[in-house]
Amino acid sequence: MPRSINCIVAVCPNMGIGKDGNFPWHPIRLNKELKYFQKMTTTPSVEGKRNAVVMGRKTWFSIPEKFRPLKDRINIVLSRELKEPPKGATYIACDLQSALDYLDSPEMQDNVDLVWIIGGSSLYKEAMESPMLYRLFITRILQDFESDTFIPEVNLNKYKLLSKFPDVPTDVQEDNGIRYRFEVYERIAQA
Repeated sequence: MPRSINCIVAVCPNMGIGKDGNFPWHPIRLNKELKYFQKMTTTPSVEGKRNAVVMGRKTWFSIPEKFRPLKDRINIVLSRELKEPPKGATYIACDLQSALDYLDSPEMQDNVDLVWIIGGSSLYKEAMESPMLYRLFITRILQDFESDTFIPEVNLNKYKLLSKFPDVPTDVQEDNGIRYRFEVYERIAQA
């Protein structure tokens, strides 16, 4: 059975996710939002398994070196240019399907629980159009920031906004003067 995947992303009102290889709100840190990202992507739903994070090469290298690899997660980097995994990454794949095939391989399938897409924009776009994407975890930044990297709007014909989700706060959050809210979208079952 094909594995379902999740995306997790923080976006500005204009669907901007990046500026000059960093977050649009950089250098302001959203500490509570980063803790939420860590908790969601680290915590498996099945005891004894680990979650995987799948990211593009630019996203990998945008993570400060001291935080690579993202701890307590299987780190998979997508690249058509790199010939071997960057230091600390578990695996390198040429595309999303190859990464998912690796996670479903006999040596990995019993160890991997949730798969999280964590960037960049072309990987988010591919995942959001894929029938394998089950949930979108979006942090809506409630302030405009200049951006040069974007993701598509959520297609409400394919996804519904959930009114609540376990361990996801429903009230507006604030970090260093920036307000945001967490949203969870789930794929609508097709008849």
